[in-house]
Amino acid sequence: MPRYRRLNIEGGTFFFTVTLADRTSDLLVTHIDRLRDIYRSVQHERPFDSVAICILPDHLHAIWSLPPGDSDFATRWNIIKGGFSRGLPSSASRSPSKLAKREKGIWQRRYWEHAIRDEAELARHIDYIHFNPVKHGLVPHVSDWLHSSFHQYVKRGDLPSDWGGDLRDIAGAFGE
Repeated sequence: MPRYRRLNIEGGTFFFTVTLADRTSDLLVTHIDRLRDIYRSVQHERPFDSVAICILPDHLHAIWSLPPGDSDFATRWNIIKGGFSRGLPSSASRSPSKLAKREKGIWQRRYWEHAIRDEAELARHIDYIHFNPVKHGLVPHVSDWLHSSFHQYVKRGDLPSDWGGDLRDIAGAFGE
């Protein structure tokens, strides 16, 4: 079986999608404080800049910039996923492979990573992250979703509080 190879770009900026195994779960927002605590702990122990993040019920999107000379985002995600899972009950439907590896079955094993190549691509991915709760129908306005770095962008003056518009206005424009 081929071994999956992760990108190795020291000091790179990366977009991630990390997903729960059960896509119907709301575990990430139900246990948001647990996730925030482990995320901060890893960020303190293995520094990285969290450029943007949005935590949804069953997955999260993040953009990280790693320090110069450091390309190890995989260990950081491993610690975050393991730390979040520790103390939570195991999934009832764990595969024999997950049982053998002592995995709780909470997370999908793999995650999506993409190296950000330039400022325009970075801006597009930040917008994607911030608009994601609206895209998934969780809220009509980007500002209504509390688990997003959008609010930090507004506080810094990088985005207006009404950025992204109103989903109801968009639907109305298409006769929906």
